[in-house]
Amino acid sequence: NKPEWYLTQVLMWIGNHAKFLDEKIQPILDKAGSSVNAVLEFSRGLVMLILEKLAADIPCLLYDDTLFCHLVDEVLLFERELYSVHGYLSSFPSCMHILSEESCFQRWLTVEKKFALQKMDSMLSSEAAWISQYKDITDVDEMKVPDCAETFMTLLLVITDRYKNLPTASRKLQFLGLQKELVDDFRIRLTQVMKEETRASLGFRYCAILNAVNYIATVLADWADNV
Repeated sequence: NKPEWYLTQVLMWIGNHAKFLDEKIQPILDKAGSSVNAVLEFSRGLVMLILEKLAADIPCLLYDDTLFCHLVDEVLLFERELYSVHGYLSSFPSCMHILSEESCFQRWLTVEKKFALQKMDSMLSSEAAWISQYKDITDVDEMKVPDCAETFMTLLLVITDRYKNLPTASRKLQFLGLQKELVDDFRIRLTQVMKEETRASLGFRYCAILNAVNYIATVLADWADNV
């Protein structure tokens, strides 16, 4: 239940040994005419230990949503730091390969959808759902975007950020399929609320729904260039 313990430990080992490996080991490798990068090889070896640990742990966590989600969150944070801070190579083995394995991946998709739907329930039932966060700042709030629409698009963006480093396009497309389902689900929810408001088509909530639709369509069009 604390994967961050060993994930953080590995990041510390890489950081603490980098200077020694660079200054003491790398010159020996260079002198021998080797193309090996000492820090990267050290990192690769430690990541292989993590992959073994994950392969052993994940089957035990698959049906505990809370623990499984926590593991995925921690692995994604670990991967981000491994690449951005320690210069790990995308061609090397990574935790995303473990998360891409069929049983683990399908479980990840399932819990991602479950928590996204819960988030949508809470955002639409909020008292501030149809109010713009920036209603008092005219130069920021040209589109008069209701809070629920902005929160929904942030939710989609966060999901993209979570899956964008998956190693294969087919897995990314499955996540895209989930996002399309969520967009359609949100559309249906907006339609249901709109039907309740048809008698007051110039009313506050009806206009907020139209603003939400316009905003979502605009943002999705902006994202069209993002492969």
